[in-house]
This record gives sequence, C-alpha cells and structure tokens, in this order.
Amino acid sequence: MSQWLTLVARNVLRHRLRTSLTLVGLVVAILAFGVLQTVVKTWYAGVDGAVPSRLLTRNAISFALPLPKSYQKRISAVEGVRRVTHLSWFGGIYKDSKNFFPQFAIDAASYLDMFPELLVPDEVRRAFLRERRGAIVGRKLAKRYGFKPGDVIQLRGTIFPGNWEFLICGVFDGRDPKTDTSQLFFRWDYLNETLRVRSKAQADQVGVFAVDVVSLDSVADVSQAIDEVFRNSLAETLTETERAFQIGFVKQTEAILISIRVVSFVVIFIILAVMANTMAMTARERLREYATLKAIGFSPGYVARLILAESVLIASIGGAIGIALTPPVAARLAELSATLFPTLFVSINTVMLQALAAVVVGVLAAVLPMRRAARVSIVDGLRALG
Repeated sequence: MSQWLTLVARNVLRHRLRTSLTLVGLVVAILAFGVLQTVVKTWYAGVDGAVPSRLLTRNAISFALPLPKSYQKRISAVEGVRRVTHLSWFGGIYKDSKNFFPQFAIDAASYLDMFPELLVPDEVRRAFLRERRGAIVGRKLAKRYGFKPGDVIQLRGTIFPGNWEFLICGVFDGRDPKTDTSQLFFRWDYLNETLRVRSKAQADQVGVFAVDVVSLDSVADVSQAIDEVFRNSLAETLTETERAFQIGFVKQTEAILISIRVVSFVVIFIILAVMANTMAMTARERLREYATLKAIGFSPGYVARLILAESVLIASIGGAIGIALTPPVAARLAELSATLFPTLFVSINTVMLQALAAVVVGVLAAVLPMRRAARVSIVDGLRALG
C-alpha cells in the first residue's frame, strides 16, 4: 500500500509546472465558490436568524409608511400577544453619505427584552435607559468608526429633518456570528419629542411593531386578529412572521442571488474542464507505461486506480488550500464592503460544499483517462509515443 501511495505521489510531482498551475486554478475556483456561496448565505442570514414566535406589523401599503404609535395598546390587547415593542428606520448620514449604516429608533427597554440576540452589558443598558440622547452601537460599527462610550456623534436626518446628536452609551455584541453588529440603536422618545417641535406631522408614529406571541400554534391566528383590528382604518396593517418579513426583503434581490449562485457553479464547471484536460494529457503521455504495467501482470483496474488517485490527490490539495483561504478572504471582503455585508460568516455547510466540489472535480476529471488507460491493449500502448 505504501509503495502504491509513493507511486501516486511521484506521478503527481512528475510534471511540477503543470501540477502547480492546475493547483492554482483549483485554489482560485474553490475559493471563489466558497466566497460566492457565503455571500448568498449572508443575504439569507436575516431569514435564518428569524425567531418563529415574533411577528412584525407594518403598514399594509408599504413598510416605508409609518403607523400611529397608539396602535401599540390595541395590539397588546389582542389575545395571544405576550408583549409588543416598536422600531423606526432613521436613515441619517454620518459625516458623508458614503458612511452608511443601519440606525433605528427603538423603545429601549421593551426592544432589548424582545431581542435577546443583542448582548448588551447591564451597565450599558442602564446608561442607555437613563440618557435621553443615548445610543448603543454594535461591535463591528464601533470598530469601523472608532466609536466608544462617551462619544457624541451627529447624524444628518434624511427622513427626519435637522441634525441629531447622540451620546454613545456603550457597545453591544451579537449572540452568534450571524447577528448584525453594524447597527446603531437610539431612543424613540428622544426622536418623538424633538419631532413634536420640528415636524409635528411626523410625531407619534413608528415604523414597525414587533409582536411576541404566547404560543407558536397561535401565530397565524394572532396575525389575522391584529390585522382585523385595524381593518378599514386610515392605516391598515399587514402582520407577518419575522421570517416572512425578511424573505420579502430578500425576494427583491432574488435575481441577483440566483445569478451569484449560478456563477459559483460555473466556476466549478470551468475548473472541472481544466482538470479533465490535465488528466487526459497525463494519461496520454503514459500509455506506454500503463501497457508495460499490464505486460508484467498488473490489472487494468490497478492502472485506473493510479489515475483516479492522482486526480483526487491534486483536487484535494487544491481544495484544502482554497477552503483554508476562504475565511480570511471573506473577512477581508466584509471589511471592504461593510455597508453591503454586515457579516460574512463561512458556515460549515459552505466548507462541506467546497470539499465535495473538490472531490467531485477530482473524480470526474479522471473518468475518461481511466477508461482509456484501462482499455488500451498492451500492443497499442507500447506503440504509443511517450
């Protein structure tokens, strides 16, 4: 067995330049496949992280339109509702329009209770609840702009007029790598009190209500009951699960996601063609050697296994290097495109897909050379030019 493995390794190293170039192509292909798959999965991160028992109630016409804050009490009174909170998209600009990051006005205490995936230290939470202009920022956002507790930052309102100052009370972390920590949260009461002075028409309104239901079995009934309460009102509601709400966002860019997914598999197909060509050249050059092996008693299966092992070994080495490079490349890409991809986490499923792709490429690339080498007769093989 050890002699067979030694023979396979020597065959791999026989044409080092060709093997090296093939390896480079494999590394790039497996790396590109992994990064593209990670981008697609990141796009669905909000869907995967959705809590089944949480509902989101928004304006039935568009989520860009607000709802009266007074709806909160009526939603809370619906049977099956455990608690209700709200959030509003702020859309401010920090220094320059290219410095985009999500900003939400929230009902601080109830929101943090309902979203435990945001890990806020107790002292930060107390400071946030105490300071009317207070804000908390995610770890990634704080790192990106150097925000630290005690800093006062100013945002220029686009939806809500004027300049807005916020006091950074602290930094929160995510419960897992999929949690978005590129966000800023501040108190809705600060926003609302200011709007009553600057723009009364925008006061006492919120963007979305988040509803926690008592039982998963009652999610559908509670959704219908909430919407029924506001039927034929000036602002009818649409209540859906958090997962459905997130899917609605993803659907808007589904064509792009499908394109990315297709490109990732095209990359694998291309490297399969390159690998198959490499193994075909290798087998053609060694037909005389294979004929000699058969002449001294080795079976056609033995010859075929030599080619298969060489192909899988090259694919495995290239795949392993590509897989190892994927997390740092994804992390670097996340830094460069922080506004587009708040998190780029390489999942274990992506790694397994990369490994499977490498093995499949190695096996399929060897099929035709194996068949030819196994079927060639000793006479024809010895006649072949080496």
